Amino acid sequence: MGKRTGTEPGDRMGQHATHIVWDWNGTLFHDIDAVIGATNSAFAEIGMAPITLEAYRELYCVPVPRFYERLMGRLPTESEWQVMDEAFHRHYSTHRLGCELAEGVHALLENWQSAGRSQSILSMYGHDELIPIVRDFGIESRFVRVDGRTGPSGGTKSAHMVRHLAAMDGVDPGRTVVIGDAVDDALAARDAGAYAVLYTGGSHSRQSLETAGVPVVDTLAEAVGLAGEIVL
Repeated sequence: MGKRTGTEPGDRMGQHATHIVWDWNGTLFHDIDAVIGATNSAFAEIGMAPITLEAYRELYCVPVPRFYERLMGRLPTESEWQVMDEAFHRHYSTHRLGCELAEGVHALLENWQSAGRSQSILSMYGHDELIPIVRDFGIESRFVRVDGRTGPSGGTKSAHMVRHLAAMDGVDPGRTVVIGDAVDDALAARDAGAYAVLYTGGSHSRQSLETAGVPVVDTLAEAVGLAGEIVL
């Protein structure tokens, strides 16, 4: 399931220009404070101690139950995971309301599109929740496709990335760069035959991101610059 907007990339430029797949949470959408707030609100409900931003960035991983294993010393049971996941999303829906796009996003998206290049969003945030948020920020027309997660939360992105790229005519995975804030974004790119650049403004520390073996940057402007150089 996806949302298509604008002209298909194959119609505009064939298969010889770089395509960017953007992550949403922690990348285009600067929501790390909301994530920490929602995480700690959920923790409070189940009697767990709060976590700092620094600790979160060092420990966070997917599948998300593995993140809880690092905190608890064991994997949560299925029923515990369901409670944790529901509590997080319930609190996040409130905390995210104060969040904005990351610095410079509007200009970066406009300039990439104006240069005749295509871009899309693939997020593990729920599809039905993602689409209206992207629309409300007035950036929907910048993307040829916007896909959020369908199915259970907490999993990895690889299979979603393969489907996302396959759904876009004229987009070659070998000429695609994934920009995200998590090691999982790099793994998904690798599994789909694409490149990746990771951004330190979201869920992982620089040290954690560097384990993925792909370029790591501190700004989205740097990420876009690299995307334009990686695929020539």
